[in-house]
Amino acid sequence: MIALVLACILTAILSMLYLGGAYNLSFLGEHEQGKETKYIETLGYDYQPQPKDMRSWLPKLTLHGKPSWNSSELDSFSDESRNILKNNKDIALQTLDPDSDSLLILTPLKNNAKHLTRYFELIDSLEYPRDKISIVFLVSNSTDQTQQMLIESKRQYQEQAPKDKWFKRFDIFRQDFFYALPRDQRHLREKQRDRRIMMARAQNYLWTRALRNEQWVLWIDGDLEYYPPSIIHDLMAYDKDVIVPNCLVPRRNGQGRWENSVYDFNSWQETRKSLNMIGKLTDDAFLVEGTPLITHCKHMDKFDKGKGLVPLDGVGGTFTLVKAHMHRSGVGFLTWLFQHQVETEGFAKLAKSNGFGVFGLPNHNIRHGEE
Repeated sequence: MIALVLACILTAILSMLYLGGAYNLSFLGEHEQGKETKYIETLGYDYQPQPKDMRSWLPKLTLHGKPSWNSSELDSFSDESRNILKNNKDIALQTLDPDSDSLLILTPLKNNAKHLTRYFELIDSLEYPRDKISIVFLVSNSTDQTQQMLIESKRQYQEQAPKDKWFKRFDIFRQDFFYALPRDQRHLREKQRDRRIMMARAQNYLWTRALRNEQWVLWIDGDLEYYPPSIIHDLMAYDKDVIVPNCLVPRRNGQGRWENSVYDFNSWQETRKSLNMIGKLTDDAFLVEGTPLITHCKHMDKFDKGKGLVPLDGVGGTFTLVKAHMHRSGVGFLTWLFQHQVETEGFAKLAKSNGFGVFGLPNHNIRHGEE
C-alpha cells in the first residue's frame, strides 16, 4: 500500500515537471502567468500538419468531371468510401457554377385548380428557351383538384407534348402544414403574422427541395391573370439580385367602373416618416401593410410615372426574380421577426442586410386575378 502511494506521488511530481517544461508555466505567479499564456502550445511544440502522412481518400476531379483515382486505389478503400467516391461526380455537379441562364420557376399552391389553366397559358407564352426552364410546385393543404391537375399537366408536358415544349425539369412536391384560414379572412390584419409565417415555411420548404444548379429563381403566384411574354428577359436585363414588377388588380372604383389598382402592397420603399415610426416601436412589433396601420412607406404606385428602376426595402411574392446564389447564401423567407417583418418583406430586409440589392419597376405592370 505504501509503495502504491509513493508511486502515485512520484508520478504526479514527474507530470508537473513535464508540463512545466512543455508549457513554460511551472509554478508561475498569477501576474507571470498572464504574461506567459501566449506561449502555451497544445503539444509543447509548434504543431505542423503533415499532408504527406495524411492521405486524402477524396480525390480531385478533372476538368471534365471524371474522377482522378485509379481502380487499384479504389479497391483499397472501405465500402462506404467507395460509395461516396462513386457519387462524387453527381455531388460535384450540384456545387459547380450554375448552368448559364437557367431559370427555376417556383410556385406554392393551395386550392388553385381553377387558376391552373391560365397559369400554364402564361408560362407557355414566355419568350424564354424552354430547355432552360425548370418548374417546381409545392401543394399544401389543398382539398380541391390542384394536385391531380398538376400530375396530369406534368404527363402532358413531359411525355405527350413536342420535345420543344418539354421543361428541363417538372417536379411536384406535397407538404401539408395543417393551417386553415377561410379565404375571406386571408387579408385580415390580426391573421397576417401567423398566415405569413406559414407561407414562409412553405416557400422555404420549396426552394430548399427544388434548387439545384440554376442561375435564377422566379417566384410566381398561382393566380396571376397577365404578364408580358418578354418579362423574363426584361427583368434579367437589369442584372439585380432581387427585382419585382408592379402587380395590379382590377377593382371597381367609386363610380362602379373597373380600373387597375395596386395589388401587391408588400413592395415598398422606406421613407423618412416610416423610419421615424419604426424608431419608436418595440422590438417585438410586427408591421404589415393595410388599415388601420399607416406605415408611411412609399408603394410602387407612388413613384413618378417616368421612373424606371427604384430601390426597395420590401417586396411581395407575386412575381419575384431572384439570383439563385442569394438563396444558396442562406437568404430565405423569414419565419421570425427581422426588422419588424416576416416572409417576403423579411426576405428583402435580410437580403439588404447581407449586401444584396432589392429593386422594383413601378411602370412594368403585371396583373393579378380578380379577388
